[in-house]
Amino acid sequence: MNRFFGIGLLALTGGLLGCQAPTPIRFHTLASPIAQPAVHSTAQPAASAPPAATSAASPPFLIDVLPVGIPAQLDTSQLLVRQGDSTVVALNDERWIGPFADEARSALSAQLTQRLGTTDVAGLAPPKGRPVLRIKVQIRRFDAWPGQQVQLDADWSLGFADEPNGARLVCSTRQVVPAGPAYPQVVQAQQSALADLAAQLADSARHWTNSRTAQCLPLESGRQKAP
Repeated sequence: MNRFFGIGLLALTGGLLGCQAPTPIRFHTLASPIAQPAVHSTAQPAASAPPAATSAASPPFLIDVLPVGIPAQLDTSQLLVRQGDSTVVALNDERWIGPFADEARSALSAQLTQRLGTTDVAGLAPPKGRPVLRIKVQIRRFDAWPGQQVQLDADWSLGFADEPNGARLVCSTRQVVPAGPAYPQVVQAQQSALADLAAQLADSARHWTNSRTAQCLPLESGRQKAP
């Protein structure tokens, strides 16, 4: 009798466990909720102060943000986080809403079009009489340590589409952003890192297209960068 009672209790327990709802998958995006210049100052604006301008005078060029290159290990739907120096964990319940490379390109495009006050004509036939500045970004590393920081290493270049053999500006950058312990906070830090990269790209584009001799510009920010 006790044997049958034990078997029945085990079956009931297994049935209850089987009925438990699975952990829902949470989807994330690299696109900021509102594509606007990142603010790093802790000072509070005056109540009567007008909103900051999106950009200076609109440039005479359009932009073509090319597909973003990423390392093979980043080409996954799962959010990747580091534990220590050598361990990387793929989070099955925390995923990107689209392919990582597409997410990065869309986020940069949204930031750049607003910062520069221009249009991204990627995939479109640009209107005649408007030069198109091609922007190529290759992400080398995009590491995240929850509760510590996010680090973005990338190379990028600028050049006009109608000048295939013309001048190019080729630069490298590293963005380091503090990150909270929760995974949504990690994603927010990744969004900020891409926003900082877009700010550096936009500033460099303005200077370089005016002179064709300008050098790579550092990010104008109070955030401390890694050495």
